[in-house]
Amino acid sequence: MEKLFKRIPRVGGESEKERLEGSSEGTIEPQHKAQAESVEKTPEISPEKAKKHEGHTPKFSWSIKPQGDQKAKPARSGKDEIPDGLWIKCAHCKELIYSKEFENNKKVCPKCGFHFRLGAYERVNVILDESSFEEINANLVTGDPLNFTTSTETYQVKSDQTRAKTGLNEAIVTGFGTLEGMPLALAVCDFNYLGGSMGSVYGEKLVRLVEQALERRVPLLAVSASGGARMHEGMFSLMQMAKTTAAFACLGEAGLPFISLLVDPCTGGVIASYASVADVILAEPGALLGFAGPRVIEQVTKQKLPPGFQTSEFFLEHGMVDQVVNRKELRPVIAKLLRLYETVVAQNEAREREVSYAG
Repeated sequence: MEKLFKRIPRVGGESEKERLEGSSEGTIEPQHKAQAESVEKTPEISPEKAKKHEGHTPKFSWSIKPQGDQKAKPARSGKDEIPDGLWIKCAHCKELIYSKEFENNKKVCPKCGFHFRLGAYERVNVILDESSFEEINANLVTGDPLNFTTSTETYQVKSDQTRAKTGLNEAIVTGFGTLEGMPLALAVCDFNYLGGSMGSVYGEKLVRLVEQALERRVPLLAVSASGGARMHEGMFSLMQMAKTTAAFACLGEAGLPFISLLVDPCTGGVIASYASVADVILAEPGALLGFAGPRVIEQVTKQKLPPGFQTSEFFLEHGMVDQVVNRKELRPVIAKLLRLYETVVAQNEAREREVSYAG
C-alpha cells in the first residue's frame, strides 16, 4: 500500500525532483532531455575528407517551389525607378536640381543663382508676352561667298548640318512682339548656331529689323550671345560690324531707344560693334563678356588676370554696362524702361505742339 501511494504524485507543491525520484523502478528523465538525445548528432568531418570533397555538388538538392501561379519578380534597377532627365546637375555648384523646378525658374539654379544658356526661342518666351512674337526674315539662309573649306568639310556642308541640328536658318532670330502690352522689336542670338557668330545673313537680318522698327516707330531690344565674327566668311563677316552700327545710329537719330542685353557669352566683333552702342546696356549675372577670351589675353600679355575679370559684374564696376539684371527681373526692368520712353516721347510731343501753337 505504501508503494502504491508513493507512485501517486502529490497534487501541488511537489517539485520536479521529488516526482522523478518517487519511482521505485528508477528515475524518469525529463522530456526535453529525452528529445535532445533522440536527435542525431551531426557527424564530424575530418579536414582530409572535407578537402577531398571540396568543389563537389551534393547529389540531391532541396528547394521550396512557389505555390500556385506565383512567379519570381525580377529585381528592379535604378534606371527603371528614376527616369532620365528627372534631375539636372548645376554646372556651377554641382547640386542636383529637379527638372520641373529648373524649367519653372527659367533655367536658373535656385541654389546658387547660376544662369544657364537659353536658345533663341526660349529667350523670346522669357521676354515677350505669350504668343505675341511674329518672326520676320526667317527664310534667309547664308551662302558661301568664299568657297571656304577646312581639312574635313566645306562651309556649305557645315551650315547644312548646323541647320539640321538646331532647326535654325541663322544664328539670329528677329521679329516683333509685345512686352506687357507695349510693342517691341526683338533680335535674339542663339549660341548653338556656330557659336552665334555674325555673318552676312546675320547682319542683313539685323539691319532689316532696324529698318522696320523705324517704320513702325517702336523701340528695339537686341539680346547678344556670340563668339564674334564668322571666320568662314572672312571680310564679308567683318563688314557687318560697320553695317549694323550704322543702322543703329539711324535708330538713335530717329529718337527710338535701343536696349542691348548681353548674355553668356558675348565676345569678339559683336560686343565690339552694335552691342555696345545702345542707349541702355544690360547684362545677366556671371556672363562672360569681352573682346578676346581670358586665355588669349593671358597668352599675349603674359600676365595673370584679376579674379572675376570679363564678367558682367566686372563690367558694371568699370562702367561698361548700366545694370546687371537677374533673368526673373528682365521683363519688369525692360518694361519700366519702355514706359519711361513712352513718357519722354509724350512730353516731347507736347512741347512740339506748344511751340507750334506759339508760332
